[in-house]
Amino acid sequence: MRTNHEIDFRIYGEEMQCVEVELDPQETVIAEAGSFMYMDQGVQMETIFGDGSNTGGTGFFNKLMGAGKRLLTGESLFMTAFTHTGGGKAKVAFASPYPGKIIPLDLQRLGGKIICQKDSFLCAAKGISVGIEFQRKLGTGLFGGEGFIMQKLEGDGMAFCHAGGHIIERELQPGEVLRVDTGCVVAYTSQIDFDIQFIGGIKNTLCGGEGFFFAQLRGPGKVWLQTLPIARLASRIVSYGTGSRREEGSVLGGLGNLLDGDGY
Repeated sequence: MRTNHEIDFRIYGEEMQCVEVELDPQETVIAEAGSFMYMDQGVQMETIFGDGSNTGGTGFFNKLMGAGKRLLTGESLFMTAFTHTGGGKAKVAFASPYPGKIIPLDLQRLGGKIICQKDSFLCAAKGISVGIEFQRKLGTGLFGGEGFIMQKLEGDGMAFCHAGGHIIERELQPGEVLRVDTGCVVAYTSQIDFDIQFIGGIKNTLCGGEGFFFAQLRGPGKVWLQTLPIARLASRIVSYGTGSRREEGSVLGGLGNLLDGDGY
């Protein structure tokens, strides 16, 4: 038996996805501010402190502390709860913030806990605790790409995360090691041992262009990887907008830019 609210869902789209959640009467889904897309009549929207799970206690101070921890992950003190207050069924939808995929996570089947990127959480059934996970290893915290603090999702209901590009799921066997670019790690189950490893080698370090460290994931457990980290996408956009384009070095580069609308 689940203790969290049970919700049905459907994911639409390919590159810019949204998840449509179907609610029975008095069922609630919580979401990050800014992810809301649409809702049926009969769904009541309410801004709440934290995630509303009350895992840290029901007093005001405990709620404030729980919400305050969200600031450490770069999120707002508040979340939004959508509750179906009418009869029958009602739907509410949430959209992804940038091109990528939405990952449905059934925490009951995943050991009750998922550790994920700070900005990847999209929405979840009420009762899911959205907290913080401190990296216990100094090296992982300093060089792991996500700092000392990541997000953790705990409970036995459905949660949804978002990541950039395409998603690769890997099931690691006990002792199996997977080395990954630090920015490509989206989420992993609590049994996974997450560490960092120095690439090594003078040429690799100075000329490889892949950074100084790998993320090292050791099984058993499941990991989710993204092909397009948002930081990588933002870096490419900035460099394209502020740097010189390759064709600008040619004789016709400036003329080409004028013809395709990039000249001023």
